[in-house]
This record gives sequence, C-alpha cells and structure tokens, in this order.
Amino acid sequence: MLHRAVAFAGAVSAVFMLASSSLAQTPPAASTAPPAQVTTIIHAGRLLADPSTGRVLSQQSILVGADGRIVGIEAGYVGRDGATVVDETNRFVLPGFADCHVHLTSELGPNQLLDEVTLTVTDDALRGVENARKTVMAGFTTVADVGGPNDAVFGLRRAIAENRFPGPRILASGYIVTPDGGHADENGYAPDVLNVLRSPAACSGADACRRAVRRQVQAGADLIKITATGGVLSNTAAGVGQQFSADELRAIVDAAHAMGRRVTAHAHGVDGINAALQAGVDSIEHGTYSDAESFRLFHQGNRYLVPTMMAGWWVTRLAQQGGTLTPAQTAKALMVGPALQAMVRRAHAAHVRMAFGTDTGVSPHGMNAHEFVLLVGAGLSPLEAIQMATVDAADHLQLTGTIGRIAPGYSADIVGVDGDPLSDVSTLEHVRYVMARGATVRTD
Repeated sequence: MLHRAVAFAGAVSAVFMLASSSLAQTPPAASTAPPAQVTTIIHAGRLLADPSTGRVLSQQSILVGADGRIVGIEAGYVGRDGATVVDETNRFVLPGFADCHVHLTSELGPNQLLDEVTLTVTDDALRGVENARKTVMAGFTTVADVGGPNDAVFGLRRAIAENRFPGPRILASGYIVTPDGGHADENGYAPDVLNVLRSPAACSGADACRRAVRRQVQAGADLIKITATGGVLSNTAAGVGQQFSADELRAIVDAAHAMGRRVTAHAHGVDGINAALQAGVDSIEHGTYSDAESFRLFHQGNRYLVPTMMAGWWVTRLAQQGGTLTPAQTAKALMVGPALQAMVRRAHAAHVRMAFGTDTGVSPHGMNAHEFVLLVGAGLSPLEAIQMATVDAADHLQLTGTIGRIAPGYSADIVGVDGDPLSDVSTLEHVRYVMARGATVRTD
C-alpha cells in the first residue's frame, strides 16, 4: 500500500514537472481584452489637456468611451466607425472646472430670513436641481457642496450621479458642524422660533462635537465642514472671530479623520484660522485675515486655502446697494469683502496652495467663472487661476486621476470656449461647450 502511494506521488510529480516545463517554454498569450469602445470624438482646435504644464496643442482629437471616460488623445482630426463627432475646431478646449465651495440648495436674496421658516427641505432640493443645471452649464463639472440640509443635498448628489438630472459631480458635507449660536446655527429670530430652527449639527463641548461629526458621516457626508469663526451672513453682531474652542476643534478633526473624512473650516478672523490649522483641519474657506503665521501653518502638510473671492465681491455690492442684507450683515460685509482681495495677493506671494471656490449660493448660481477674473485681478496669471480650478482642485478634493486633466482614464469632463483664456481669462465666463462624465450637456 505504501509502495503504491509513493509510486502515485512520483507519477503526479512527474506530470507537474512536465506541465511546468511546457508552460515555461510557451510564450504568454496576448491579451484578448477588447479595445475600449469610442462613442464620441471631440475635434479640438486648441487643447490644454494638462493645465499643470501649460502646454497647448493644436488640432487634436479627444476620444471618449461609452463609460464616460477618456480613451485617448490623437493628433489631427480622426474618426471612428459609429462615433459621434463634436466639432470644436474653432475653440479652445480644456478640462471641466471644479468649484470647491458652493451651496446648491441656497440662494441669497431679500427674503432670506423668511425663507428659513417657510420653505421645506423639498423646496431646497428642487431649488438645488435648477442650481445644479446652471452650474454644469457654466462649465463646472465637479463641486464641493459645503453646507446644506442633509436630505436635500445628499438626495441631489444621488440623483445627479444616477443621471436623473443634469449637474456636476457632487461631494457634499450636508449640515455644517457649528457652535451653538455660531455662524451656521440660526440667529436673529425670537427665542421660541430659534428652538425650532436650531441646526441639527450645532454643538458645545468636545464630546458633543465628536458626536455631531460622527452623525454627519453616518448620514452620508463626503467631508466635514465647520465654522471656526463668525461669518458675514449670520444675522448677529458677533463679529468674525474664533467661535469653537481649541478642544472642540481638535475633537472634530480627530473624529473626522478617524472616520476617513477631511475637514474644511469656514474662517475669517486670524485667531480662528490659526486655531483651526493648529488643530489639523485640511483646508480653510475664505481665510480673510490670514497672517504670516497662518501661511506658515498652511505649508505644514497638504493644506489648501479656498479664498472665495466671489463671496466678498458680491456681498460688498449688496451692502453698498442696500435692500438685501440686514444691518448686522451689512457692517461685516463692508469689512470682509475688500479684505479678501488683499489676502489673496499675500497668500499667492507666500506660495500658499489655493483651490478654486466661489461660495456660490451667496453669489448667483451660474456666475462661478467670474472668480477667474477676480483671481487674475489679485495677481494670479490666467494659467494659475485655471490650475486652481482643475489640477489643484482635484488634489484638494482627492480626485487626482479622475478630474482636472484630459487624459486616458480620466472622467470626460470637458469645456470649450471661444478665444484664448490664457490671454483673456474672462472668456471662461462664456462657455460654449460642456461635456460632463461623457455626456454633452451644452453645445452652442
């Protein structure tokens, strides 16, 4: 019996040795994976495929696959059987833009205080559908929505991802984690009304703030937005200084990072900016009164500033015109608005990483591209401003490899404009062609 077992084992061993020898001498079979199906080809007269290089190519064909991703770029104007050709031969083509600070379900207007007690979350969601359409039609194919009702914003995110409505790719924070009575909590109402309107994500104390973060992640937040300081549009004369304590800030950051979420902090006053950066937030929104210490802290790690010049420009206009802002809001708007431009000049000179953001919802939806003009007015080159809305925004949003470039494997998010935005950045305010995730949503 033992002899037979040994003999059988030897035979099996010989078979395996023979098979191994045969496999070693046989070259590997060529890949049988079919080439990606090309469904659309964009003929680009001029193409800025990778804004990080600034290199512009002429007469290029962008091949887009059925999965909404870019298959490749070929020189000249090529065709493929069955593929739709988009003629952008007289236009400048570049990657779709990302706005890292929007509020799709909001629209600042003279009825802002009344809206809080008369509109429902359904109203917010329906308003978001129209605002998302305006946003993508303006060439913004990705946004970070950093403050809105959970149900409305997360539902909008899902509906657009499922192609029920046209709109940009959405990363969303949902409710803003804010101190009790702070900038993203309700202010300016009678006490019994405030008890009803209180933000679900308002907190006091480290433990309560950890809990608020965890509940936002549980609800579906892609990132955590906090208000480290007061804000212009809070209907209170509380100023724009620090509101969360250092312990609360650390608890928020630790809880968010432990659950794989980045933290971005609304912050105007320098005390709140620096406290938030010291606590480990990943980015600052606005950053109005940043100082040299702020810039030093930005350089520690991959921290981004999202300056939102549009917000400052717009609220200054509203304050000067009257009729929309309350007296408390007007006083803050006239201080903060002009200070933003000076801060961006200093941040640029200090080589602080900056990503494009507008705070749209404060300013009108669809006007996002005016931020490019304001950035160039603050000392950036047109190419630097474009980089903020493409490759830098992709890095900030952790979407490098998906957005920010026109390259194989990237999402087919593409815009076309008349003229040359590297010479006149205002041409980006008049987008003529938009493709979002492989689908043409605008063609003029």
